[in-house]
Amino acid sequence: MAKKILNRKKLNPHTPVFTGIKHSDETSLQLFSYNVDEYLEDSDYSEASFTKIPDDKNQYWLNIYGIHDIEQIKSICTKLGVHQLAIQDILDVNQRPKFQEYDNYWFFSLKSLLPTDSEELLSEQLSFILGKNYLVSFQEKKADYFDHVRQQIRDNVGIIRERSTDYLLYLLFESILDNYFKTVRNYEIKLEELNLSDINTDPSPDTLVSIDLYKRQIHQIKRTIIPIKEFVTKVEREEFNLINPKHIKYFYELKDLCLSLIDDCDQINLRLESNVNMFFSIQGHRMNQVMKTLTVVATIFIPLTFIAGIYGMNFVNMPELNWKWGYFGIWVIIVFVFGGMMYYFKKKKWY
Repeated sequence: MAKKILNRKKLNPHTPVFTGIKHSDETSLQLFSYNVDEYLEDSDYSEASFTKIPDDKNQYWLNIYGIHDIEQIKSICTKLGVHQLAIQDILDVNQRPKFQEYDNYWFFSLKSLLPTDSEELLSEQLSFILGKNYLVSFQEKKADYFDHVRQQIRDNVGIIRERSTDYLLYLLFESILDNYFKTVRNYEIKLEELNLSDINTDPSPDTLVSIDLYKRQIHQIKRTIIPIKEFVTKVEREEFNLINPKHIKYFYELKDLCLSLIDDCDQINLRLESNVNMFFSIQGHRMNQVMKTLTVVATIFIPLTFIAGIYGMNFVNMPELNWKWGYFGIWVIIVFVFGGMMYYFKKKKWY
């Protein structure tokens, strides 16, 4: 399906446009409110119930499934004081991942890969708004890759309920990168399954098509990782008031994960390039072998054709035509020439 591209010259900033695919599921909200001692979870939270995030000791995580309902998304963001440009960025699922710092909050959008066994690379845009004591996450559709974070909040596992929402953001980013690792691992397995022994013996154009597809998809993966690394680098170089200084080390870990993923993508690309070069080298070698065989055959038959051509002429004064053993003599010459040339070519290792 073709992407829906926004014409920003004609776009009314007060009328945002959703550019994704409308899923059958209705937009649903889930609200977590937690602190060290307790937590509250509302799995059926409604947009009408939402007014604003309280400024208290609790940390709040509002997760939204389904962003195709433009009015609900716009209403929630307006109550949070989110800028119109950020609202459109949430709804524009075909744009490059980005990070934007506003006065009282941060806006993020990035791609999350969905591990699959098919040849298609599936991705979903996730957007985040990080405030003083809250985090709002927007997902195109329901997915389960944040379930372990929710369970940590419920069971008070680890330090998540002791920390602010920037630590929660780190955990969500870590979950997204974990999907990247699973996807990259799937490509490593696919690369092993290309059966290089078949390439060495009988290269198929279908193999080259698969390699080209993998190269484009690995490039897409790498392109979506880089913005995450850029954001973490900004956190590393600058002081952001929404990042607790004791949480900086966790974002360093995200940077290391991004670098590892980029290295893995580069390694896969090198292997794919090597396979492409091998493919064409083997094709060229096989063509040379065919041409060598044809050349040997043609070279052998050139003198034989010459002899046959001479004695195929019907001139009257050709004394050899009257020899008793002339026919057998010509065959002896032909066999001798053929055998001599075969011996010469074998000695030269032409076949």
